[in-house]
Amino acid sequence: MTEFVRLHHVSVLISNVDEALRFYVDVLGMSADPSRPDLGFPGAWLQVGSQQIHLLELANPDPAEGRPLHVGRDRHMAIQLRGLDALEQRLERAGVVFTRSRSGRKAIFCRDPDGNGIELIEQG
Repeated sequence: MTEFVRLHHVSVLISNVDEALRFYVDVLGMSADPSRPDLGFPGAWLQVGSQQIHLLELANPDPAEGRPLHVGRDRHMAIQLRGLDALEQRLERAGVVFTRSRSGRKAIFCRDPDGNGIELIEQG
């Protein structure tokens, strides 16, 4: 029997690592893991607790346009955090469009500069 223990990382395609890091590090407040080896293409690893987001600067076959406005109706990664109110203020200051959860949970949805969906959930 297989037992799935936890999610190790998720990979996200981006078009420009510097622009993506400005969003994930400067706006969201994540930290980059400097131990990423040279994989033959630009990218970065971001820490999310003991898990990671791997940013891969590669051609994206998915369209950025025509995606649902509410990210909860599209492919997305969900990240649990503490301090959602402060993060919401940072998103507003940075001009990042977001929507609130329609379920009544304390969560917001936004997109990174490449249109990748992100759900940010306040840990209760």
